Amino acid sequence: AYCMRGALMKRFVQAEDRTQGTLLPEHLDDYVGADNPVRVVDVFVEHLDLRKLGFSSVDPLATGRPAYHPAVLLKLYIYGYLNRIQSSRRLERETQRNLELIWLTGRLTPDFKTIANFRKDNGSAIRKVCSQFVQLCRQLKLFSDAMVAIDGSKFKAVNNQDRNYTSNKISRRREQIETSIARYLAAMESADRQELDIAEAKTTRLKDKIEMLKAQMAQLDEIEERLEATPDKQISLTDPDARSMATSGRGSGMVGYNVQTAVDTKNHLIVAHEVTNQGHDRYQLANMAKQAKAVIGCQELRVVADRGYFRGEEILACDEVGITTFVPKPMTSGAKADGRFDKQDFIFDTNTGEYQCPAGSRLIWRFSSLERGVLLHKYWSSDCPRCAIKEKCTPSTYRRVARWEHEAVLEAAQQRLDREPDAMRLRRQTVEHPFGTLKAWMGATHFLTRTLDRVSAEMSLHVLAYNLKRAMKILGIRALMAAMQA
Repeated sequence: AYCMRGALMKRFVQAEDRTQGTLLPEHLDDYVGADNPVRVVDVFVEHLDLRKLGFSSVDPLATGRPAYHPAVLLKLYIYGYLNRIQSSRRLERETQRNLELIWLTGRLTPDFKTIANFRKDNGSAIRKVCSQFVQLCRQLKLFSDAMVAIDGSKFKAVNNQDRNYTSNKISRRREQIETSIARYLAAMESADRQELDIAEAKTTRLKDKIEMLKAQMAQLDEIEERLEATPDKQISLTDPDARSMATSGRGSGMVGYNVQTAVDTKNHLIVAHEVTNQGHDRYQLANMAKQAKAVIGCQELRVVADRGYFRGEEILACDEVGITTFVPKPMTSGAKADGRFDKQDFIFDTNTGEYQCPAGSRLIWRFSSLERGVLLHKYWSSDCPRCAIKEKCTPSTYRRVARWEHEAVLEAAQQRLDREPDAMRLRRQTVEHPFGTLKAWMGATHFLTRTLDRVSAEMSLHVLAYNLKRAMKILGIRALMAAMQA
């Protein structure tokens, strides 16, 4: 039976004998193939001017222990983010066993603290490295001059929900503590009626719990004082820059950051990105569109975004610099929800400067007013009290229509969207895939660092890794290396 098993085993692929001596390749370069992506990382970093980008320790000190050159640590991080190894401790282990990293670093094995400090101390320079590769993509004509899609997504911070406080959270937590204290006091009264030894044990345990809850109440008082000093009435104890944000799921939310990206519709490369701690996108359209326009270097640009970006001032700011927007208007009309005519049912005549209502009456200009810094013109008709369909229009005496001084810009944007109904589908298939890919790379815990500056550097490494993979896929590894060396 043993001989038969041995004969059968020989029909499988045979492993090397662990005690057999082998002749390893003589050169480190023999461990890495010519088409290995790690060579792209090496060539890219070698052709960067690290001093100009602002990396520290480019020039060695005359005394003291020799430091690692920033190029080595930058290569290590770019390789790590390309291969889903973001942790400094995991990178330290990989330098000791990963043949690609042994080749890339030349057998250098920096400790995890050195690796972590490099990312912490060179955030601004790392963001510039990401921008440098985007510029290379521009030179290689990988960006479309026609359109970019803009979107934002929420990424988790290291701050837990329980370590984030608002006024409402503090009030709810106080109520919970007071309820618990009352329940424990009632339990203590019940314990007094039991046997002496059992009563003493229960009473001691309940007293300890009550003291712990009182300490939590005192901590809440201290947090509330700090909360009043913050501008947005929100405080995070682990990461002070992280904020509680609602997500698409009903009643869901997370403590994290809102990452904005502008993605090219041609090759799906991330043209521009920015990490913010605002929980909404209403003030980001013009900012991201202008960044994308500057990167691509075109005179005119078409931008598509979802309804969360709709804001008149943002669309106007884009229009003034030659950026054509495709942003749907949110349907939040109270009149339409109640079954009455919406503002869209009132047609504005640019020749006469008047509105026409569904009944055919003219709404003429009455007065203008400045509301929250916006100039609004007010219109209504004198025929409203006698209108036969008034109950379908307004419960008031007159149906008043307000018109922004730059309303024509918004009307033109809506007309563009009506003529190109596929714009929203193009937006979805362009900008949502990169977010899904990045979150899959990051894992369940998205960011590993704290504060906005360090999180921005971490995000830049993720974006750089994403763009590198896309460029290698589009051009090929050899062609991309040749372009970097040109």
